[in-house]
Amino acid sequence: SIPCSYYQMCMLSLWVFRLLFDCYFVTLLQPDILCGFLSLIQFFSKMKKWMDMSNVPQEFRERVERLERNFEVSTVIFRKFEPIFLDIFQNPNEETSKPQRSRKQRRVLCGVKDLFNFCWTLFVYTKGNFRMIGDDLVNSYHLLLCCLDLVFANAILCPNRRDLLNPSFKGLPADFHAPEMKASEDPPCIIATLCELHDGLLVEAKGIKEHYFKPYISKLFDRKILKGECLLDLCNFTENNKALNKEYEEYVLTVGDFDERVFLGADAEEEIGTPRKFPADLQVGKTAARAHVECHLQQHFEKKRSFAPSTPLTGRRYLREKEAVITPVASATQSVSRLQNIVAGLKNAPSDLLIAIFESCARSPAESIMNRVREIGEAFCHSYTQPTDELPGSHIDFAVNRLKLAEILYYKILETIMVQEMRRLHGKDMTALLEQDVFHRSLMACCLEIVLFAYSSPRTFPWIIEVLDLRPFYFYKVIEVLIRSEEGLSRDMVKHLNSIEEQILESLAWTRDSALWTALQASGNRVPTCEEVFDQGEI
Repeated sequence: SIPCSYYQMCMLSLWVFRLLFDCYFVTLLQPDILCGFLSLIQFFSKMKKWMDMSNVPQEFRERVERLERNFEVSTVIFRKFEPIFLDIFQNPNEETSKPQRSRKQRRVLCGVKDLFNFCWTLFVYTKGNFRMIGDDLVNSYHLLLCCLDLVFANAILCPNRRDLLNPSFKGLPADFHAPEMKASEDPPCIIATLCELHDGLLVEAKGIKEHYFKPYISKLFDRKILKGECLLDLCNFTENNKALNKEYEEYVLTVGDFDERVFLGADAEEEIGTPRKFPADLQVGKTAARAHVECHLQQHFEKKRSFAPSTPLTGRRYLREKEAVITPVASATQSVSRLQNIVAGLKNAPSDLLIAIFESCARSPAESIMNRVREIGEAFCHSYTQPTDELPGSHIDFAVNRLKLAEILYYKILETIMVQEMRRLHGKDMTALLEQDVFHRSLMACCLEIVLFAYSSPRTFPWIIEVLDLRPFYFYKVIEVLIRSEEGLSRDMVKHLNSIEEQILESLAWTRDSALWTALQASGNRVPTCEEVFDQGEI
């Protein structure tokens, strides 16, 4: 075993090296850093240039990309948090200033700004303890709705805290404006109202609340981090706020990526490039530094308006008319909603028509197909729930939910493909096609990729083909077939699949172990002409 003193000396040397490296690195990025500041958006921009210049290891590059994604998700969520908060509660900048407290007076009623900060801190702390939720935009957004729902319920239950609420909020109880409001035994729930007003998915949000948020809040009460029947009561709020911030600070110092309370600071615009939207925060005069940061911010959000990629060169004819999407959260929730509409009323099993097609074959492939889908599902769930250096492991419930949607989509598209092929080939036996293992694996992988994209999962391509040990060349062959067969795919889904197609054509299909070389060798090294490819028209 290593002596403790030697271990401590090694750790001290490591920290000294890291400090020296940070000083050199910051000076390298921006020599005049001591005279100004470097916002997070500027940091990521300069970091990418430095990584390209220095040819850093892929592992380091992936860690930086993950940090940037976490920052982007948090930024998107915060931009949604402010207007939702203003819809439910009073405007923080319209409340009167608090009276000066004496040293003996430790407790004071929480103001709207205090409530704003408390709600955001509760969200980022809870999100940090559910790493499988924090990297997922859709799940993170619904977790935010749960936090707002909890704070709203406490404001309603606390008789002297209803002044915090916006009297025009549509989710208020029917008798809210009555002289005497009846006390409710159960805390009110506004999840449905928030989903209706602010692009949420009710089933997803309720699942997060019941299976994750409520049990976790109960644990916080058991650990005495949160106290009292009403979190906002005069006797409880100060202690609750202090304890919550202390716990979050410990989390940031141990496993957190960055302190997300920075969004709440008065200098947030300078520190990370995120403008506050409260009217009173807007200043008439802007310094040159502030204008410079806002320029970087505008460029960042123009680029990150949606997590969907830009339109690639191929597949433009498959794109639908552009849909009116305002925010990345709306884009993500609409993608999930579109996906759920596609599979609504269907089961993750072959339909009667598809079973009839199987039975019409010379050899029924039904058993082998269902066994293959089950094996793919087991591999997917195992990899989806296992943590790695780049990604935290997700909960099995999320994996099963994603898999079920992909299975339904797989059987639906397979049925459409078979009907089209039988019509084109005038009832020819489909045994040869249905026995192609690589075709089914590629189609199932493509369906899983669609589901992962719809939920804005950080497990981006080529993660799925690595999990299923599938060659990019075979995955590429089913993309156009799938897009042709399913007209319900959203514009962003089609653009995402087309971008994967471009990625494979640009690099992945030309690697040393690519199946493309085997296919060329089998054809006698004869490359088919464009006319032959277009005239062939087969899967």
